[in-house]
Amino acid sequence: MIHSVYAFFAALGFAVLFNIPRREMIFAGVSGALGWFFYELIQEGGVSIIFASFIGALFVGISAEIFAKFRKQPATVFVVPGIIPLVPGYGLYFSMLNIIEQNYDEALRVGFETLMIAVIIASAIILSTTFGKLIRKPIKFGN
Repeated sequence: MIHSVYAFFAALGFAVLFNIPRREMIFAGVSGALGWFFYELIQEGGVSIIFASFIGALFVGISAEIFAKFRKQPATVFVVPGIIPLVPGYGLYFSMLNIIEQNYDEALRVGFETLMIAVIIASAIILSTTFGKLIRKPIKFGN
């Protein structure tokens, strides 16, 4: 639970950095905290880090879409700072470190995992954006 508080403040800090409107900063922080909470919850269940990242990013995206609807703001106001805690910066760092140390097998393994996490985060954001469009504008059938 304490890591979710850290994720809240990390997302809040990036909301300040990205010049998000002040009245929306708390919601951006909550988006990041929710994403990290579900990421850790799934990961502690013994599931892979890639799937846990997908679930965390999905919750960031869905919460951002909900906040966007009720706060009448673009969803990116809440998605961009909220997704920051899930970005696999450690993987990029260790990939480069292993390349420098000429441990190419480990660099390839960590680099591929990092790439998969980045792709899965993007996929979750796309999926939640699609879900958000359905919330905002229901599909009409017929005339």
